[in-house]
Amino acid sequence: MKANLRAVGAVILGSVVLGACATKGFVRTSVRDERAARIAADSGLSNTITTEVAGVRSELTTVKNDVASLRNDLGALRTEFGAKITAMEEGLKFAFPVNFAFDDATVREADKAALDRFASVVGKYYSGSVITIEGFADPAGSTRYNMELSKRRADAVAAYLAEKGLSTANVRTVGYGESRLVNTGAEKEDPGAEANRRVVFVVETNGAAAATTTAALPQ
Repeated sequence: MKANLRAVGAVILGSVVLGACATKGFVRTSVRDERAARIAADSGLSNTITTEVAGVRSELTTVKNDVASLRNDLGALRTEFGAKITAMEEGLKFAFPVNFAFDDATVREADKAALDRFASVVGKYYSGSVITIEGFADPAGSTRYNMELSKRRADAVAAYLAEKGLSTANVRTVGYGESRLVNTGAEKEDPGAEANRRVVFVVETNGAAAATTTAALPQ
């Protein structure tokens, strides 16, 4: 009887020991698996962060290059063609010597190089932006006639830019007649009258184009 009890006890003890060993083995395996999973997750996160950082750096490089390129092109408009570029709430105002003979709406040969460069800059940096071409006249003639003449001047410039490949989908033309005179009272062949017979451009920028332009313009 005692022998049987000892045998049973040995079996129970052995079972307990084996169970404990099995539990310890399971715990070790679980810890190891958990550690491996954590390392894998950390590695994946690290790779994701590295990829995202590389992407951000690439985007920053692209933006810097775009800013530098735009700055050079805007600078060329200033130095080569005397452009005055002003940042306004709605975008940029380009004013450079695109003038007209008295009572005429024909684009002059002397102004075509400046318009060519303007078309290139707008097509490169401001594709899709709304462009308003504003025409003006000197005070000679009636108010109504000058409004019509100034509109024809704006239309003539728009047509020329279209010939140079600039999309006209977002181009608007408007005539302001003899308003906003550069030289008050100057008309016909008076000194300074030619500056009154002009067009200026307003390019409405937004989003990335606006940010790039702000960075490119001198502060």
